[in-house]
Amino acid sequence: MLRGESVADRLRLTMQGWPLAVARALLPSSCALCGAGCGGVVCVPCHGEHVAPRRPRCRRCANPLGAGADGRIDCAACLSEGRAFDASVAAADYTAPLDQLVLQLKFGGRLALAPWFALMIADTVREQRQLLLPNVLCPVPLGRQRLVERGFNQALEIARPLSSLLGIPLRPRLAIRALETPAQSGVAPDQRRRNIRNAFIVAPDALAMVRGQHIGIVDDVMTSGHTLDELAVTLKRFGAARVSNLVFARTPPH
Repeated sequence: MLRGESVADRLRLTMQGWPLAVARALLPSSCALCGAGCGGVVCVPCHGEHVAPRRPRCRRCANPLGAGADGRIDCAACLSEGRAFDASVAAADYTAPLDQLVLQLKFGGRLALAPWFALMIADTVREQRQLLLPNVLCPVPLGRQRLVERGFNQALEIARPLSSLLGIPLRPRLAIRALETPAQSGVAPDQRRRNIRNAFIVAPDALAMVRGQHIGIVDDVMTSGHTLDELAVTLKRFGAARVSNLVFARTPPH
């Protein structure tokens, strides 16, 4: 970030091609967390308290690590269980009050939050110099029924501005959700892996975009990681060389 450049300034830069009236409508006049007046989505004090603090995370699943870890190691769970994806980046923890912003986007249709989520992910990616950047971005696909009900895919809404911020091509139809499955949030933790099994396929016309590529999967929240892992399994089955997850929030282990 340049000296004197605010988060709101940078968010406006991502909207350069948009009509001014639309940009103004999307940018709220008060902080989404505390309600104080500000020119962006989240005010500077709230950003400093809830987003800016970084803590070491497992390089593979983005779960928090203990004090003194440098974020370049795998946690015990990843070492014992194994993962199909190779790396994960999370901008924040899925805890109060940031969890409410995720819910506002996903279930409240507050789409103005998506570019801000993307900006927070991009900042985190840039801070991790050891991270290998993906060649293409792929949002976690929604099933047709859920897409009709919601009217948008929150992962895609985040992936669009993230693609511009990182300079990485976006392939919205790279993966397809072939099975309509119950939402993972409503499934018992020990049933989530089974619930999402075989849920994804690679689009037939996208096979050449997968082979040998490093795919970045974009989503709003990573909870158990089973959805992202199943998508990574699918992408690697069709030839992806590497898969990394880029998410706004990570649910801490309980």
